[in-house]
Amino acid sequence: MDHPLTNRPTLNHSLSDDPPDRARETPRLALLLLLAIALFVAVAGITRAYQAQQESLGNRWFMRGVSDLNAQRFNSAVSEFRAALLYSRDNYAYQANLARALIGDNRTSEAYAYLINLWERQPEDGLVNLELARIAAQKSDSQPALRYYHNAIYASWPGDEERAQRRAARVELIEYLLRINAKAQAESELIALEANLGDEPSEQIQAGDFFVRTQDYERALAAYRACLKADRRNPAALAGGGLAAFELGRYPMAQRYLQAAAANPQDTKSADLLKTTEMALQMDPFQRGISVLARSRIVVRDFALAGDRLKSCAPKSRSAQRLTTPANLQDSWTKLKPRISEERLQRDPDLVEAAMELVFNIERQTSVTCGSPQGADLALLLIGKLHEGA
Repeated sequence: MDHPLTNRPTLNHSLSDDPPDRARETPRLALLLLLAIALFVAVAGITRAYQAQQESLGNRWFMRGVSDLNAQRFNSAVSEFRAALLYSRDNYAYQANLARALIGDNRTSEAYAYLINLWERQPEDGLVNLELARIAAQKSDSQPALRYYHNAIYASWPGDEERAQRRAARVELIEYLLRINAKAQAESELIALEANLGDEPSEQIQAGDFFVRTQDYERALAAYRACLKADRRNPAALAGGGLAAFELGRYPMAQRYLQAAAANPQDTKSADLLKTTEMALQMDPFQRGISVLARSRIVVRDFALAGDRLKSCAPKSRSAQRLTTPANLQDSWTKLKPRISEERLQRDPDLVEAAMELVFNIERQTSVTCGSPQGADLALLLIGKLHEGA
């Protein structure tokens, strides 16, 4: 009887019985895997090369477009940006610059379509908001214009440009508000601009000029004086400071600034304003530090000038229907004239008051019935406003 263990196959016998194809299959699979990897790498490389070529071509057209855009060759820039977009249809920068070129080429409807799409993608983009504000302003759509301008002021800008770009957007908004005669809103924006003024004299002058246009002469004067602290001889600040001080009735200060500004022979406006300022100073009998004799002489001269103004104005005012007419004023002037002498005026301060009240009244009424006064009559009108209610 055979022993059970003698019938078991040995280990060597079992290995020799494996199919011969299995031994060859492993290297074949490895080879196929290597080929697949190589093909994948090759395809990826070809794809990257193609994408790089497309990107290079798009960027080449884009740079040409930027060059033409900067040179204001807008039609060429439009074509070049469109060509760039053929290679990168969703490129944000390409679309943004195409919109700018379309605006330059007066194709605002096409530009608007691109800008709205860009705004929906990045509503915080400062440049896009600014361009949308300009289009709305051009169409006289004030509410959208104001909204987009404010978005641009508080939007994202490149780090080193943020302050300059935000300030430029606010300045443009102020210009727009002044153009549509929204002076109250313009002044609010100006106050915000003033709070962020730098040390540059040009910024102070620009703010002063804006405040003059809104007739806020106090703030205008402050801005010009801030500029003069850094640049004492700045001609624009001297002229602006003289104008603002003049409008505020601060004639001694106005005289100082205007004298310096009028040293420039090309500044004829300051020279003319200086003449009026000096007349206002010389013809004011109520100025401080003046002697009784000098005051009486000034009143005599002012009274005579007011009479001349009445005579020249009378023919023009006959058809005017007014409660206080030059004819009534003429009667008052004729009645008071015999009492107007240096001796009587020196003795009677109340007569000085009565005479000058009539002079100021004559200048006010004739400025309405006969048009804006010039020269000495303008100076008297200004003196009257200065002492009105005093």
